[in-house]
Parts: sequence; C-alpha cells; structure tokens
Amino acid sequence: MKTPGCAFGMHHTWTLLLFLNVALVGMGTEVLRQLPYSWKTGMWGVCVAETCGSAGVQSRAVWCVHSEGWTTHPSNCVPSERPSERRACVRVCEWHRTLFEWHLSSWGTCSPISTSSSSSSSSSSSVLSSVAAGECVTAQRGVQRRHVTCSRRTDGEAASDERVCEAFSPRPSDEQACLLPCPINCVLSAFSHWSPCRSQSCGSAPLQHRTRQVLAAPLYGGAECPSLTQTRRCHHGDSPPPCPASQPEHSYSLWAGPWSECRVRAVGTTNGRTRVDFSMEPLGRPKVKRSDEAVFVRRHTESIFRLSHHHHHHQHPHSHHPHHALPAEPYDTHIGYQTRQVRCIRSDGKNVMLSLCDHDNAPVNFRTCVMPRDCEVSDWSEWSPCSKTCRTVDQSPGYRTRKRHVKGLQIGEGKECPALEEKEACNLIGDLLPVCPSYQWLVTDWGRCESLPLLGQQDHRHGNASFLCGGGLQTREVYCARVGHSTSPSHKLRPVRRDLCSGPLPSLVQNCSTPCPELCLLSHWTDWGPCVHDECNEPQGRRGFHVRRRSVLRGSAVAVESCPHLTEAMPCDEPTSCFSWRVTSQAPCSPQDGLCGPGTQKQEVECVTASGEAVPNDRCPGDQPPTDSPCELACASNCVLSNWSPWSQCSLSCSGKHSEGKQHRTRSVLALPGEGGAACPNASALQQWRPCGSGPCVQLHWTAGPWGPCTPDPLGWPLNTSEPELTNATCGLGTQMREVTCVKANNGVVTPKRCPVSSRPLSERMCEVPCPVSCVVTPFSEWSPCPDTCSSENATVVTQSRHRIIIQRPANGGQDCPDTLYEERECEPAPACPLYRWQTYHWHKCILVPDSVRQAVGASTESCGQGLETRAVTCVGVDEAPAELWLCLRWGGAMPAPVRGCRMACKDDCTLSSWSNFTPCQGCGDWRSRTRTLTGRSKKRVHCQQSSLYPLLEREPCPCSEFLAQPQGSWSPCLLPGTSELASWHLGLPGAQQGLDGVLRWRPPQLEVKECGQGRRYRALACLDHRGRLVGPTLCASSGLEVEECHVACPLDCRLSEWSPWSSCNASCGWGVKVRAQWLKEKAFNGGRPCPKLDLRNQVSEVLPCYSECDQYSWEVEPWSDCHMNLLDTNSSSLDRTNPTSPTSSNDTTDAPSTALAPTASSPYDVTATPTWPQGALSCGDGVQSRKARCIRRGSHGRGQHVHESMCGQLEQPITSRTCQLSCPTHCVTSQWSQWSTCPMPCQPSVHRWRQRQVLRHPQGGHTCPELNQTQACLFNSTCFSYSYSYSAWSSCQLSENAVCGRGIRTRLHRCVRSDGRLVEMDECTERGPSEELVTSCEVSCPVNCLLSAWSPWSECSHTCGNQSIKKYRERERDKRKIST
Repeated sequence: MKTPGCAFGMHHTWTLLLFLNVALVGMGTEVLRQLPYSWKTGMWGVCVAETCGSAGVQSRAVWCVHSEGWTTHPSNCVPSERPSERRACVRVCEWHRTLFEWHLSSWGTCSPISTSSSSSSSSSSSVLSSVAAGECVTAQRGVQRRHVTCSRRTDGEAASDERVCEAFSPRPSDEQACLLPCPINCVLSAFSHWSPCRSQSCGSAPLQHRTRQVLAAPLYGGAECPSLTQTRRCHHGDSPPPCPASQPEHSYSLWAGPWSECRVRAVGTTNGRTRVDFSMEPLGRPKVKRSDEAVFVRRHTESIFRLSHHHHHHQHPHSHHPHHALPAEPYDTHIGYQTRQVRCIRSDGKNVMLSLCDHDNAPVNFRTCVMPRDCEVSDWSEWSPCSKTCRTVDQSPGYRTRKRHVKGLQIGEGKECPALEEKEACNLIGDLLPVCPSYQWLVTDWGRCESLPLLGQQDHRHGNASFLCGGGLQTREVYCARVGHSTSPSHKLRPVRRDLCSGPLPSLVQNCSTPCPELCLLSHWTDWGPCVHDECNEPQGRRGFHVRRRSVLRGSAVAVESCPHLTEAMPCDEPTSCFSWRVTSQAPCSPQDGLCGPGTQKQEVECVTASGEAVPNDRCPGDQPPTDSPCELACASNCVLSNWSPWSQCSLSCSGKHSEGKQHRTRSVLALPGEGGAACPNASALQQWRPCGSGPCVQLHWTAGPWGPCTPDPLGWPLNTSEPELTNATCGLGTQMREVTCVKANNGVVTPKRCPVSSRPLSERMCEVPCPVSCVVTPFSEWSPCPDTCSSENATVVTQSRHRIIIQRPANGGQDCPDTLYEERECEPAPACPLYRWQTYHWHKCILVPDSVRQAVGASTESCGQGLETRAVTCVGVDEAPAELWLCLRWGGAMPAPVRGCRMACKDDCTLSSWSNFTPCQGCGDWRSRTRTLTGRSKKRVHCQQSSLYPLLEREPCPCSEFLAQPQGSWSPCLLPGTSELASWHLGLPGAQQGLDGVLRWRPPQLEVKECGQGRRYRALACLDHRGRLVGPTLCASSGLEVEECHVACPLDCRLSEWSPWSSCNASCGWGVKVRAQWLKEKAFNGGRPCPKLDLRNQVSEVLPCYSECDQYSWEVEPWSDCHMNLLDTNSSSLDRTNPTSPTSSNDTTDAPSTALAPTASSPYDVTATPTWPQGALSCGDGVQSRKARCIRRGSHGRGQHVHESMCGQLEQPITSRTCQLSCPTHCVTSQWSQWSTCPMPCQPSVHRWRQRQVLRHPQGGHTCPELNQTQACLFNSTCFSYSYSYSAWSSCQLSENAVCGRGIRTRLHRCVRSDGRLVEMDECTERGPSEELVTSCEVSCPVNCLLSAWSPWSECSHTCGNQSIKKYRERERDKRKIST
C-alpha cells in the first residue's frame, strides 16, 4: 500500500505534468518528438470506377519527410502512423455538377492566433496576451473561419459525402489569415478612497477596503483585468479580543453574478410580490451557471478579484428580445433595467448577511439600461456590372458589388450593423470574353539637342547659346496609349490616362551632340614656287603666279571643305612654263677630232613640273631634247671651267617700290690654261645675276562660304554627271550653291579675276533633296471626366480638358503644327448636394429602476440614484419634413446621442445650496468665483465635508474677448515663387496648363522654376482665447498662416578664370611645349560643381606639344672664294681635303672620304712637284677656299634677318674653308663626283654603293687620271641609314571654342629622324611611306545637373481641425542618371 506522502507526491507530479502540457498547448507549441520524421500525403486522385455512379477506388501518394523538408526512406517514420493510401469512392457523373455546389458561410470575426482555444482563461494565456501586447507595433496576426459544406442546389440540404463536390472543384479553404489591431489591455480607474474601519467583536484587527472600476475591457487578446478591490488592516485603536474557540475567525467574500438581460418589466409576481430572475439568459432557454464569471473578495488574504466583462460585449446571434414585439417609433429609445445576484459567502461556504460584505452599499444588484435594438439595414441593391469585361493574360476574375444602407442604428447591446457592401467574383470563364486592350507607354521624337543646360553658372556663354555645339541633352515626352493586339503601336494613337499603363517609364533624357566646326590641323606653308602660268595646259599671256600650299595633317577626320584655304597665290610677270625637261644622266663627252675639242654625249631626259615632280613627257612644251647633245672636251692647254651651278633662291619672293629680288649662279676654274691655250675668263664672267620676284607683293586666295540648302533641280543633271545613290530619306536630286570670293590678304574681297582660276573652288554641286517632314500630332484625348458627385452651395466651376501631343516637329518645309494642343470647357452643372440634418428634442425625465424591482432585491424603496434619460432624434430635410435615417447618416454627420446618464437625489444625499453669483471681473485675464454651502443634516456628515467630492468654491477665468494668435509647429521649408500647384507631372512649354494632360515631360533646369533664391516659408497660427482654447482664426483677424521671407542658398559652381593665351613654344627650334592656364577664383559651395584637380598653385594647366620649324633659322653662305695657292698641312682637320668643287657643291663629308682623296707622293696632284709654268702664269696645285656663313631668320617674302649663331644651334654649321686644287696644264681634270647611289634596305655589308665622275681634260706628259668610280660597303649608320618618324606625346583633349563638352581631338607632332639620331628633312621619311595618325578623336564628359520633374500638387492636410502638428507634402521625380562633374 502506498503511503499518503507517496500518493501526494505522485498526485503533485501528475498535476505538474498536466499543467505543463496544458500550458504548452495553450501557447500554441508542439511537444517535440523523439524522431524528426513525419508522414506527408498528397492530393487524392481521380475516382477510378467502371461507370459513373458506381463504387471505385481513390489513391494518393504517401511519403516520409524530415522536419527540415527533405524526403527520406519510409522506414524512418512510425509505421503505425502511416496514413491510408487508398479509399473507397463513388465516381461522380458529369450531370452531378448541376445538383451540388459548395456553400460558404460568411467569414467569422478575426481572432488572435495567440489566444487559447479553450473557453477557460489560464494564467499562461494571460502572460502570452500581455507579451503580445507589448511586442506588437502596428497589428497582430489573426485567423478567420467559416463553414464550408457541400449542399444541394435546390434546397440547400447538406450532402452525405463532401466528395461529391470535391470531384468538380477543390474544397474552399475554411480558414484565412487576417490582421487585428494590437492587443488592448484592460484599463482601470484609480482606486477610490479607503473605506472607514469596520469594528469587529473578536479576531484580528479591523479591515478597510478600496475599489476601482473597469474603464475599458481588454480587446484583441489584451491582458485581463486584475483585482478591483484592495483590503488592509486598520492600525489605530485597540485590537478586538481574540474569538473564543466556539466562535472561530472567518473571512467573507462578496460574490456577484452576471447582469441579466435588459428588460422593461418584472418577470412575474407571486402573492403580490415581484419575483426577479437573476439569470443572464432570456426566458425559454436553460440557465447556465458560469463559475468563471463570479466575483470573489476574500478578506484577510491577498485579493484575487476578477470581474467578468464578457457580458458587455456578448452577442446573441439567434436571440429574440421581448421588446421587439412592442410598438415603438423608429427613433425612440426605451430604458429598461438589469439585475444580478449578489451574495456574501463565508470562508466555510455558507451564505451570510450581505452587510458583512457590503461596504457603502456597493456593489449594487440593479441598474438602468438601454433596451437593445439591432441594427436595421435595407435590402441589397442590384449587382453592379462585372468589373472584368474582357480577357487578360493573368486570367484573374472580375468582381461585382452590391450595397445596402442603414435604416436603423444599433442601440445598446443590439447587433452591430452587418457589412454594407458585398463583393463576389464574376466572369470566371475568361475564354468566352473578348481580349482586353493593352496599354503601352509611347514616346515622341527626341527634341533638339541643347547645350545650354550643361553650362556652368559663371559661363559667359549663357547670353547667347545659339552658337554652342558639342555635348548636350535631348528630351522627349511619354504618354500612355491603348494598343490593340491586331495592330502594332502607332504614334497616331489617342492618349489616355497614365494610370492605365504599367511598367517602367522609358528614358526621357539622353545625351546628344551638336556637330562643331571641325578643327583643321594644317601643315606649314611650303616655299613659294616659281612663276608659272595659271593654266599650265593652255598658257596665255605674260601673267603668272607664284603658288605655295599647305595640307591637312594625316589623321584629321575632317572634310577639306571645312578647312581654311590651302593654296595662296602671288601674281608675277614673265611666267615660265609649268613643265620643263630635266637631264637625268649624261655619258662622257666623245670629241669628234681626237682627244679634245667639240663632240657629243649621250643624255637621258624627263619631263618635270616646276616643283621637280616627274610627269609624262607629253606635258612638256616642244620637242623632247635629242639623245645626243653637243659637248666639248677641253684640250690640254685650255682653261677648264666647271658647269654653272643652279640658280640660287630669289632674295625676295616679290618686288616692291624700293626692293627687287635677285638670284645668281656661279662657275669656277678647275684648271688653268697652258701655253698657247685658251685663257680663263675674268672673275666677273664666272658669276651671273638676274632679277627675280618681279611680281607685286600681293597674296591672294579663294574663300568659299557654306553650302546653301539643296533645292530641287527641274532640269536635271547632265548625263555625264555621276549621280549619287538615293536614300530613303531623300526625294530626288537637287543643286546646292555657295559663294566663292577672291580675297586679298589684309585687304578683303577683290575681283575674282585677280585670283588664279585653276584653284577656284566649286560654287555649285549636286545634292540629295531632303524630303519635307510635316508635323505629326496625336488625336485629341478623351475629355477628362467631370465629377460624378453632387456640388456644394459655393462650389467653383469645374472644367474638363483634352489634349494632344506633338510627336514629330516639322522640318524641311513640311506642314506646321496646329496652334491648339489643349482645350478646356466647363462641365455640366452637377446637382446640388441634398441637405439633411439631425433634429433633436428635449431630454425626457430621468428614468430609474422600477420600485417593485428595488423592493424585490431588498433595496431602499426611495426613488433616487443613477438612471438614464432619453431624447428623440429624427432626420429632417430642408423643408423640415421627416426623412429616412440613412440620409442623415450620409449627409448630416454623426447622430447625436439619444441617451445620457442622470441622477435623482436621495434624501440621504449631501444637500447643498445653489451656487451664488460669480464675483465681478476686474479685467481680462482675471478670475471670478462663486460659492455654495451644505444645508440640513449634510453639515454633520463626514463624507459631505470632503471638498474633493462636494466642492464649496468654484473659480474660473473671466470671459474675455481678447484673442491671441500663437504659432503652432515648426516652419515649413522655404518655398520659392512660381512653384505652381498645377505643375504635377507636366513639364510643358511656358504658358501651358500643367498637370492636366497626364503627360510626362522633362526639361532642363533653365526652363523650370528656379530652385534657389528668395522665397517664403509658412507656419500655422492658432487663434487662442484668454484660456488657451483653440478658436476660429477669423477671431484673430488672421489667415491662419504666418509668412516669413527666407532664402534658399544657391549652389555655386567652382569658378575659374578664363584661359590665358597660349605661351610661345619654349623651344626655338625643334620640339617643345606651350602652356595655358586657368586660376581658381572661387571654390564650389552648397553642392555646386566641384573644381577640377588643381595644382599647388591652385590652377589648371593645359600643355600642348609644339614644334618650332628649324628652317625658319638657316645658315646663309656666300660663294666660295677663289682657290688661293698655299703650302698647307695635308693632315689638318680644319680643312676639307676634297677635289675642287663649285661653291654650290655638297658639304657632305661622306662624299669625299679623306682615305680616297688625300694626295700621295705618286699622285699627279703632289704639291712637291715643280711644274714648268709659262712666265706670268698662275701657280697650280693645292690651295684653300673660304666663305662666310651667317645665321638668318626667314621673314615674309623671303627677306632674312641676321640673328645670333645660337639660333641655328640645332643645324649643322656649314664649313667655311676647304682645300681646293687647280690642275696644272698637263694634268687630268675631272668633274665633280656624282651623288652616291642609294643602299638598298636593310643595310648589308656585302652590298655596295657607288659614285662616278667624268674626265673633263685628258692628261699629257705621262700623267694619269685619278679613279673615276668609287664604291663603299653599305654599313649601317655609316654609309647606310634608315629613316623613321618620331612622334610627340598626345595632347589633352581639345574642344571647339563653342563646345561645352562632347567630342574633341587629340593631336601630336612628328619629325623625320635618321637612324643615327640626326634630324633630317621630312622628305626623307615621306618618300618611304606615310606617317601614323597625328589626330585622334576623344571625349570630354559632360557635367549634368540633377533633372527633376515639377512639383506634384499638395496633398491633403493631415488634420482638418485642432492644434496638432499639421502637415501636407508634395513630391517630384528625379531622372536616374549618373551625375558627373
């Protein structure tokens, strides 16, 4: 046998386990299993049977899953818990569909998920409710339930098996999630005062208590109300003696039952006495005792007082109240009474006298109440048309609605008004509906490219933006249009409301570029050419021109027509032919008689231009020179002269009044004559001069203007003219004209006859005629809807509008756009809103609980205490005629209260005299008072003397007509003028009604309202009386707004100075750099464009490579002097020991290597030999020649200015002295060496180059001639050289002076460099191929300001009354583009 202690322990253990289980279930948690596996089932399949209506089998899939969701082997799950995979079924026939359907009840009330499903309220659920109330922020999750049954369509009777309906459609859900407001905990009043101490005859110290009331019952799962009563021992006076053993000490608890139904008369009488039914259920229904709604107050222990509040919100969905049968006016309110049982229970469970628990006659067991009346609604209206009239892609159903209105409001605890609007799906079979039209965003053509928005604030080009080019912005408009499925989107579609289109908006802004005049990079001018005829093929007259040219540098992707003139001409007299014969090679002279004298020599000639370029021989005038040309080989005793040198460059390219150009040529004595031979001419005969540059110093060139428009040519073009291929955008061929003028340098336009005709540009050309483009606009949109509501008395006139949009602007003479793009008209006057108001009547007499009920419950028979009074409230129209209730509910506002509390004084109540008159006021802001006194027995009652309950003095501020306007809230943002409230989504042209056509437009900030500067800000002004109460603003003579000037700081861009002029090239000859700079004048402020990267001196610099042509500085040499005989050191390095040459011979030392030409002892040029000269003859042999060399700077027209020799430092200084030789009469005389032949590339030592010379006089007396041919190995950088271009670094990106950003060019320079590093003439490289690109395109990023739409209209005010912080807002959209600087 178990011991009592063991039994108690087991009982305690099972109780604890049961409590934990109930707590876990109440909290909505699940007891964790030992294994994390469970069975999962699929949907039941189709019933398989032989025929419809017969029995069959239905199956479904069953598998085992882990708690994490993945499938596992079935052995992991408990076999005994495996659901059934098959079940019996009946195959439903198709005609059953017309017999059965799912019947759905209305959704029930939303219940919190956290509340326990049990009817009893446990402590754990209370904890959960309080936690949920504390954690909830805006709403809590709940669940709604409804009944789902399968029933017959005819009579609604439920089917015996729901699978009949499941065969045709799945079972609808009987639960759905919902949202509830956050839990609201119980709200209690403050405790009352402590009651007087009640003495006891024996036992412990006397007790006193205090109570509090429920102000608001808990809602939505909030915390339950705590104890409403507190007790404590009295600590004054002597304690009563202890109770004897025969009279034990007891505690007493007050029990109060629930309130009964509100009724208007007593339930029944017995023997003339009233019998009161205290049950809460109505008659005819069984009484239900609810112990959880009883009230207990335990003395001498901790108070656990819980008052039921369920009956305050208890609904009776199927109850029928007796008062419904009573005749009553529609708006009358009836007063009834409620009762409840109140008992005093001793601690041993016995009922005792109520006086042992009752303190201050509380709690009461009767009260007045309002007879409940359910909300009364009208019948349903007809269903509205289905919202879905066409088929969409998502196959979603449409909806239709019906409505009803309130005919009678809920009174008391009557039923609340049901839903006044009902919504149901319709048009579920979408295949039978036509296809819905689709709506799509359409865009107009891009507008003109504007560079003005990209200019900085301080840019001086703001004043005239017509010449701007380069980067810019283009904008376009977007609108919504209806697009049919059978047609492609067209620009001719009618605009509709923009809310019909969905999806992202197309881009409204894009970068663009306006072509700038191309930067033409030109070469330097060539030297002036010879005086030649203008028309080389048909030379006429004695007038010619000197011509010089320049070319477009390689890499400039620019048409030559956009560049400056490339040819300049200078008139001259006595022109030569444009073409002449040039001897390319000559064989040695073959004398006719022996060894010397006249003879012939073979020669080869070619036809060349004045600049030396070879052309076909037929271009040269006259006959081709003969192959055998006459020559003369000097005899042994004759003087030998060299050939004439080429004519020197003309000293002046043109002649003026006091200057004339000259050029000369020379020849030298190569050998002195012998005895009896022909003498040498005197010195003057060895030099010839002739005038040159006889023409005037006038520079002429052709200038061509821009091409005009392409005009159609009715006559067409000649047949031999090549017609360009027509494109789709052209409408035939036409003619373009331009003006071509002859311009004299520094003098303007002159007659065209003065310029050479051969270089005249074309003034007319064939072109493609662009087709005219007419303006394209959309059709007018539909008229905007007029309001369908009624209008108030002083309503403004409402207008409706329609618009159309320009899609394509006219061009090339096309049709102009219409003037009217927006139309507006007044709407038809709307009917006036009906006027209804509530009519209230006098309050009726205060109604108390009937005396019979008071007597039945044992209360005082005096008719006094708390009660209710009523008044009639009716709805009347303008003519005071009665109207239906719903009309006032819609047009008259909230219904005034028909019931209010009242009190009828009792004889034992504290009586007071009437209030005296108020004391007089001394002024505004003063106080006045009035008094009253206790009368009769009330003067001796203690509780009547409590001033907090019965004040005898009352003070109030004196009435005052002074009102004060006091600011409320904070200042609004600074609002700038011009921000029209109509500018919602429309950024149209100035003057257009904005925000009415539903078109989205973007425009540059310069075309919008300003975004900074002087503005105004606003603050609300509340009009208060002297007591601080809010009154109408008109009493303060105020508009309700305080206005103050304000300033929105403008963003200031970084400000730099203008570009300085380009510096001169820092190198006088060759490569260098030139620089220009901008200095910082003002830093960026308040979000302006930041500065570019600055150097340590706060400036931005641009560096460009430059090249100073070294040929502007050159060495000018005089002719070689006569050969002076002298004894010279043959090894001197300061002399050039070469064969005698003319003054115009080449100075290239490689042409006369000393190893090959130095005299030797055995040489016939040995100066130690003593020749026999005739008396008076000059000596012969080696000598010295000298000349002067000066550095000059070339000026205009060929004039030179002597400068310091350092300016020619990069040029090789010509030699000023050299050895020479006068051949003796018997010695051999040879010509100058020819030029070395060219070594083939690449250089190979096994390959040789050669040169030769000819015998001009044969030797005598045993002398021999020196070698006539020489060869040299082609050694790299010695006798063989390669040539290549050398390039400078690329410049920075250069824009046109009228461009802000966009496309520019980068340039670089080049020069020709020999493989040994020596700079040579550019011709050396040009002959071997073109250079790489010298010009390339580049891009300068555009700075873009933030682009915003116009402000939307102001929203509605957040408050319509009171002195709360009132706000309204507006917004605008931003184009999401990257903002660069």
